[in-house]
Amino acid sequence: MKNIRDSVHGNLYLDEFEIKLVDTPQIQRLRRIKQLGFTYLVYPGANHSRFEHSIGTMHVASKIADSVGLDEHTKKMIRSCALLHDIGHGPFSHVSEGVLDTPHEYQTSKVIKESEISDILSEMFDPKEIIDIIHGKGPLGHIISSELDADRMDYLVRDSYYTGVAYGMIDVERLVSSMKLEDSLVIGVKGIQAAESALIARYLMYPSVYQHHTTRIINSMFRRCMKWMFEEDLVNSDTIYKYDDADITTIARSQDGQIKDIINRLDNRNLFKRVFTIKLSDLEEPKDVFKIKDKKLKKIELEIAADLGSHPEYTIIDIPEYPFFNEMRTQVSVGNECVKLNEISNLVSALKNMRFNYADICIYVPDEYAEKASKFPFEDYLELTMQKNIKDWL
Repeated sequence: MKNIRDSVHGNLYLDEFEIKLVDTPQIQRLRRIKQLGFTYLVYPGANHSRFEHSIGTMHVASKIADSVGLDEHTKKMIRSCALLHDIGHGPFSHVSEGVLDTPHEYQTSKVIKESEISDILSEMFDPKEIIDIIHGKGPLGHIISSELDADRMDYLVRDSYYTGVAYGMIDVERLVSSMKLEDSLVIGVKGIQAAESALIARYLMYPSVYQHHTTRIINSMFRRCMKWMFEEDLVNSDTIYKYDDADITTIARSQDGQIKDIINRLDNRNLFKRVFTIKLSDLEEPKDVFKIKDKKLKKIELEIAADLGSHPEYTIIDIPEYPFFNEMRTQVSVGNECVKLNEISNLVSALKNMRFNYADICIYVPDEYAEKASKFPFEDYLELTMQKNIKDWL
């Protein structure tokens, strides 16, 4: 038995089997991957790693397993799934995922199948069953990946703790104690307020941390840099799970031209400037924004750059992440039936209609072009149709 002191959950315990998993290079790599990517350039304390999150998720999953009455063997399996659920993440976590053709869940499956982890798991479990659970399949999979799972509960409180943004503090104990495992993971009526709080927490963390306007500029710059690195075969996107944060930045710093320029800008926090922004809630059809093809965005970027006289690759149109907020669909056990949280909570129903309020389309250019860009009619380039009342107000 080994004891690890975690900043968020206190003492965490690992048995000999879990220690064997933790000591693999695949999990040790997670120590060298920042949980929130480049967010430390906005919140200096946000230097926590995917490793910390993984053992924290294991701890929360273990508490859920106890709460829903799983036997020791199944609980041990769930703990292993939680520990392994993020081993497919690329450098800087979700930032690099934005330029990959496959999500990190696919890479996780690949790592488990092709590494010594499969052999270790086979000592006690079926690796395929582990992969299925990590992907959220079956009732047990909902503990790891669902609307309100161990993963989400840990990253909200952990990200809140390390950024100093208090919005993410949720009542994990109350949520866990109200959970039941039926055909899926559900919460009891006594957990409704805690579930509402979790949804509000992520809703508020969205603009404050996960989609902070400066973080989005940084992420957009890095993704463009990484895309060039893929195109020049400096990094193999198929084996991205073998690289850590330092690998990518070291490779980028050793290059010439625009790759080196972008990484130097990030190193020295010499960031592009936001010269245009419009909230999705101001548009007639906010969802249509997410249907715009990359090819069309690139064409618009080149048109803007040509008219602005700037570097053609240094004009970036940034489409926000779709604000899913799946917590709204959390299953609540009411009497003999299960209903979705948004069907019995007026608060959650209101948030459903407000989810586009914080999401916005942005355009970034280098600082030296910002003043000239301030006079540009970007709406014309993007062909956006705003709501009539907004148009009248303008």
